[in-house]
Formats: sequence, structure tokens, C-alpha cells
Amino acid sequence: MTPHPVLALIADRLASASRPGAREDDARLAVVLEGGSSRAAYGGGMVEALESRGVLPAVDAVYGSSAGALNGAWLVCERVAAGVHGWWEPVVTNGVIDVRRALRGGALVDTDHLVDHVYERITPMGYAEILASDVEFHPLATDAMTGESTDLAPFVSSKGDLQAALRATTRMPVLGGPPVSLGGRTFIDAGIAESVPALTAWAQGATHLLVLRTTSPDHVRRPAGRLERGVVARWMTRHAPGAAAAWLRREETKAEAERLLAGDRHTLQIAPPAHGPRISRVGRSEATLRTAVRLGRAAADEVLAPLDQERIA
Repeated sequence: MTPHPVLALIADRLASASRPGAREDDARLAVVLEGGSSRAAYGGGMVEALESRGVLPAVDAVYGSSAGALNGAWLVCERVAAGVHGWWEPVVTNGVIDVRRALRGGALVDTDHLVDHVYERITPMGYAEILASDVEFHPLATDAMTGESTDLAPFVSSKGDLQAALRATTRMPVLGGPPVSLGGRTFIDAGIAESVPALTAWAQGATHLLVLRTTSPDHVRRPAGRLERGVVARWMTRHAPGAAAAWLRREETKAEAERLLAGDRHTLQIAPPAHGPRISRVGRSEATLRTAVRLGRAAADEVLAPLDQERIA
């Protein structure tokens, strides 16, 4: 059977030991990671499968939205195996997602705690390795004043910038606190404008995409109810007036991206299995999240199995 073009490219690059910036081909391979807050536990298992096969040197760039950017950061710094347990460990999940804190007027989903405490003391993130990597790291966010999907890579030149970018890409409206400032602009969660950052990857020259999903490509979210629309509208008016329209049309934007992804022969998508548990954006069940990581790993292992051969013919 003819191998998928993405797997064939990865296999050829690994066999020839080519490196980012010194390729023997004209392709640009991007790993694209969908967000989804707690659902990105599936993506945690997927990047674990990539790391276990040593795929990173074959990759030119990593693009991530929201929690997908967190998984992308772990992949680029090559610390997935050491940090993947953070997806289910109660000391992490209960610190980041805390209803009692929200009742006291704080953020329900506190990614400041995640970046400043968890990624420093519990599951250390390799910030220096990311900054020094030849593999480009592109965390995305939604511009609070324009609603545009924005690549934050041009704003990142230090550890502090990178930490701010991780806060920005995951700053959920209403649940996560005020927008994050970076480069003289303010940003909120990437998923508002581009939940699967394939369009940005293509716009920046990607020829091949390996897309790691946290939902099935044909998944349609339940439309927001009147109460949710009202709460989000008030929050947007106060904190991110330019992003309100992007939030309202997010399903149309996603549908167009899905159409383009499905029609591109140089795109390979890996999605969670249909029987996998449904996880809310603020899910924190240890058993459920551990299962999601395991199933994400298994889904990726199945798709990537041809790479376990010495070379794809």
C-alpha cells in the first residue's frame, strides 16, 4: 500500500538524518495541535507517541492553539515523557481548575498558576530548550481588539515572553481572567479565532501537515445558549470587544478549516477514537484524563506504526 505522503516525508527525513534548516527536500512539515482545554489530554498522548519515535528532527514547525500549544511546547522541548502525567495528576488539575477560587472572584481556569508554578516546580517546562530549538514553535492566540488569529512567535525572544505566550493562548473568556498583554497588544484564547491552526501553518508555507486532534473532525459543538451568549457578550464588551464577532462565527470558521483539511492529500489527521470519553473544557477526573492520554497515545501509535519500520518503501 502506498504510504501517506506525510509518513513518507517523515521516514525519508529520519533515514537521511536531515535537520530543520538543512533539508534535502523542498517540503515544510508542520505539526498542528488542536486545543480544547481538558480535552487536550488526548493530544498529550499523541505527542508522547511522536516523542517516543524521535520524530521531532523531521519537523520544521509546531503550531498550537490553546492547550494544544501546551502540548506543542512539551514536544519541542522534548520533555513529553517527563511531563505527560501532569494531564491527570490531581495536584496539577485541582490547582489549575478550582471552583472555590472562582467563587471567591478568581479564575476558574488559572493558567497563570499552570505557567508560573506547575511548569516551574511540578512538571518543569524546558523553556530554554524551546527558545534554542531549530524547530519553530508557533503558539497562537486571538487578538482581543481585532478578533484575528495571531501567531505569537514574533513576540517571543525570552523565557518571560514565552511564558506570556502560553498564558495568552490559553486565556479562556470569562473562566480564565483578563486578556494577556504581549508585544503591546492583548490576547485571549486561540480557540476563539482558530481552534485548529492549520490556516496559519499553510499561510506560512507549510506543505505537509500532521494534525493532532482533540475532537473528531466531524464533531459539531452544541450551540451556545442564551445565558452563555449573554455572559460571554458582557465579558467581551469589557475585555475583548474586537473578538466578539470571532466568537460568534467560530463554528463557521471551524467548518471551513475542516473542509480544507479533508481535501488536502498532504494532511494527515490523528483523532481520538469514537469510543473515547467525552471531556468538558474544565474536566478534571483523574481516571478520565488518564484514559484520554492512553487513548490518544494508542490512536497515534496506530497511525504512526509504519515509522517503526526501518524505512517506508
